Amino acid sequence: MQLFYAPDITPPLYTLSEEESKHCVRVLRLGRGDTLHITDGRGNLFCCQITDDNPKRCTVRVTTTQAQWEPLPYRLVMAVAPTKNADRFEWFLEKATEVGVSAIVPLETEHSERRVFKPERAGKVITAAMKQSLKAYRPELHPLTPFREAAARPFDGRKFIAHCAPALSPAGKIYLPATLRKGEAALVFIGPEGDFSAEEIAFACANGFEEITLGTQRLRTETAAVVATVMASVANAGQ
Repeated sequence: MQLFYAPDITPPLYTLSEEESKHCVRVLRLGRGDTLHITDGRGNLFCCQITDDNPKRCTVRVTTTQAQWEPLPYRLVMAVAPTKNADRFEWFLEKATEVGVSAIVPLETEHSERRVFKPERAGKVITAAMKQSLKAYRPELHPLTPFREAAARPFDGRKFIAHCAPALSPAGKIYLPATLRKGEAALVFIGPEGDFSAEEIAFACANGFEEITLGTQRLRTETAAVVATVMASVANAGQ
């Protein structure tokens, strides 16, 4: 299946952007009468037939529409501090989209080494990963958000913070896969290379966050974020 992304698609006829038209006609060598699929990123999957194979303005006719195509059976929001090396954070965006994530919140923390975030570039990475992994839902990308603002927001689900410092709770840290339950919404905070500050951890705990561990290994920020995403996927397997 060849999947294209068009958030503004309206049946029955739709003309792909010049970039997507070129990819369709020149790269994939699709022509008039061939079939392709388009998603609006909101769960709708449109089966289309090419009616005009112009490489600058390829036009298709929608033949069938599937609503809520293969939705994620749980809600996962990953709030992660962008890494100093932008490529590493983009690697996380790509892999999290492939595995399954509902939304991504770039966090600005006390120890953040990168405080400039380019949403346009990050959005392109997410879109490419969505198309490559054949998903009809595009993860929501939030703007760079200060830690306290993100931690204080209401969330209808469980909230977790992963950190390397000793636990504040007498119960200690919970191993994420051991506490996640199928179908529940989860918000997971992953800190920067220098970890969250003691004040940030205390603030999160005061706002209903549960302290978690991802295991005994020492992980980079982007690796920890992907590991948490995979753990949530495994916990929800079989749904």
